[in-house]
Order: sequence, then structure tokens, then C-alpha cells
Amino acid sequence: MKETESWDHYRTFLAVLEEGSLSGAARALGLTQPTVGRHMDALEAASGAPLFLRTPRGLLPTETALQMKRHAETMAATAAALARVASAAPGEVKGTVRISASEVMGVEVLPPILAELQESHPGLSVELSLSDAVEDLLRREADVAVRMTAPRQEMLLSRHVGAIPLGFYAHGHYLARHGTPASLKDLAGHRLIGFDRELAYVHALLREKPDFAALDFSFRTDSNLAQLAAIRAGIGIGMCQTGLARRDKDLVGLLAGALDLKLETFVVMHEDLKTTPRFRVTFDALVNGLLAYIAEK
Repeated sequence: MKETESWDHYRTFLAVLEEGSLSGAARALGLTQPTVGRHMDALEAASGAPLFLRTPRGLLPTETALQMKRHAETMAATAAALARVASAAPGEVKGTVRISASEVMGVEVLPPILAELQESHPGLSVELSLSDAVEDLLRREADVAVRMTAPRQEMLLSRHVGAIPLGFYAHGHYLARHGTPASLKDLAGHRLIGFDRELAYVHALLREKPDFAALDFSFRTDSNLAQLAAIRAGIGIGMCQTGLARRDKDLVGLLAGALDLKLETFVVMHEDLKTTPRFRVTFDALVNGLLAYIAEK
């Protein structure tokens, strides 16, 4: 592949992949459609192969485009990281920090921690990326991450803040209508909230708790946040963090000890960032905030 002269072309390429059309990419980037078309023409000329096929469903990426995607995403992550690094002078707790966390942690647990952090450091800007996927800190997809799995990559600074216990819970209104289960076997007569697909962590759960494989979920979603909302709405019985359940007087704990699952929790960042004040301050704030959350009674 020949060299192409502009990162903007690859940024446009990623937008076309995401939107599935030149017009959609143009709207997303604030460009004109002819400009997007010229960027794609330049990349195709450089690669010597077509990147997209026109279909009734929109533009479909070719094999060449799919091979380019990962490299373009690396360029995007690097460009964003460079912008964050340039957002503050050395020694200042100022500028942008990108934090990665799961949906539930980002919506339910981290906001008060981040509010206190930004109150103490008003020059700090926070980007919060919520996903149950693990973002790559080595590629600088995020600066600091809250993870429920131990990091395996070298060059990462990690602090284990403890284990967040899970339990079975239901809204009091649901239990008033349907009764309270006294054993795992009794769950068969209830509406259960669970997962739509057997993702990796679900497989791990079933290995640890084979009795759960027989449970029949009548409300399914892979979003832990949606599961929590369903429990709060009184749809049925589901699993959630005991710390979150304690904060909601309407939720009732069920079958104490039957679940016996804990989420080992870590705060992680690239070790090269530990001497940069805004990253270090953010890392420490997350550690201290999560230690306090786990210690809540």
C-alpha cells in the first residue's frame, strides 16, 4: 500500500465504517459528502483496491477495509491520546483524563467519586467511556480503567481495591405479588432476570455455579445496567451488587449466601502515566472512592 498523506482520511474511513454511508459519515464528522468521497477515493488509490461495496443496505467493507480497520483504530486512539497529553502543562492537575469502566460502575458507582475529584481539581476534564469490553490501555484507548478482571499485560500499574459481592434481589412490590423464594429450587416458579447470550463471564459463572445453568430467564439482556433497571422496576428477581441494593430501600435481598459471587475490582493505568499529576490524582481518587464503596455497610 502506498503512503497516504493525511490522518483525516483514516478518520473519515472509520466514520464510513461506523455509519455505513458517505452521507452518514459526513454528518458525523461535520464535512460535506463530496469531501468524504474524496477522502475515500484517496485511500482506495493508495491501497490499490476498493474499500467498500455498494449494496441496498449501504456500503459494506471489503476484506482490505477490514484489514485496515484495526490499524486505523490504533491511529484514532493515538491521536486522541496525543490530544489529551497536550491538554495540560507538565506539573498541573489540569487537562483531560479518559476513564474506562463498565456500564453499571460508570452510571451507579463512579459519579460521586468523579464529582468530588472535579470539585477538588476544577481544571480537570473527564471523558468517561462505558463498556463491558476491556479497552486497551497500552494502545491508550483510555488512560485509567476500572476493571473486574486482573490485568495481564505488562507495563500496567494496577491496584486491587477489593471484591464487590453480588446477590439475588427483587423489588418489594414483585415479592408482594409473587411470594418470596426460600431456596434456589423455588426460583423456578418466578420471573428471573438474566443474560441474553452466554458471554465469557457468563460461562465462568456457570462453571462456578452449575445449578444456575438450569435457571430459565424470562427477561433477558446482556446489559448489566438494564438488568438492574429491570430489578428496580419489579419485573422479577435478578443479580446485582449488594452495595447498590443497600442504597435502594425498595430492593429485598433473597437467598442469602446462595449466590456467593464477588467481582474482583482493579484500578489500572499505564505505568508511564504515574508521574503525570492529572493521571495519578485520578487513579488515586478512583482507588480511594472504590475502597469506600466496597466498605459501605
